[in-house]
Amino acid sequence: MAVMQYVLDSRIPSKESALLGVESSNSTKAEAFTQAFLKNSFPQMKDEAIETMMLHKAVVLEFKRPKKKGKKRKAKGLNAKERRRLKIFQLKPEHQKYELFLPLHELWKQYIEDLCNGLKPGSNPQMIQQKLLKADFHGAILTVVRSKCPSYVGLTGILVQEMKHIFKIITKEDKLKVIPKRNSVFSVEIGDFVTHIYGSTFELRSSERSAKKFKVKGTIDL
Repeated sequence: MAVMQYVLDSRIPSKESALLGVESSNSTKAEAFTQAFLKNSFPQMKDEAIETMMLHKAVVLEFKRPKKKGKKRKAKGLNAKERRRLKIFQLKPEHQKYELFLPLHELWKQYIEDLCNGLKPGSNPQMIQQKLLKADFHGAILTVVRSKCPSYVGLTGILVQEMKHIFKIITKEDKLKVIPKRNSVFSVEIGDFVTHIYGSTFELRSSERSAKKFKVKGTIDL
């Protein structure tokens, strides 16, 4: 209130007064106008409350525009050409060993049993089939039982890499085999159960397959 009182008691310089065409009021008139203005602005507040508010109320004299937040740039990943050049999806020859992937196979067996609630003899086959369609098969032992290309039939190995159109398996002879999914049927042994994978149905990346809704099909044209 002391600052306001100082402002009220100050007079407009003569030059500014002539320019604006106004005259300064005396301190009594200025005080009366201020009191009337405050009472009119805060009709429900008492004089003591107004006095207290004016002593402690902060008045913003300058407006600062909020800083615009810049768009965060997403980290740019590698494109397909760069991935091929760096060979990040290629298994090195020294790692193409069947024994190296046996621990992965044991982990996969535990994972698939947990996914299918133990694979009990009384389990619903259709329910198991739906879960297997969305399961991750890295570590499973796949066997090609039917294919349009006779040379693929009979190949068996641990699945080490799945892509949209192919399976890569490691055989017991430490050979890396690339098998197309289309027009191939694979068998998978899970304990006492044997299930068949129709490769044409699996022509998706494993991450995409987990979110896809499948229609159960019992046959495939080869």
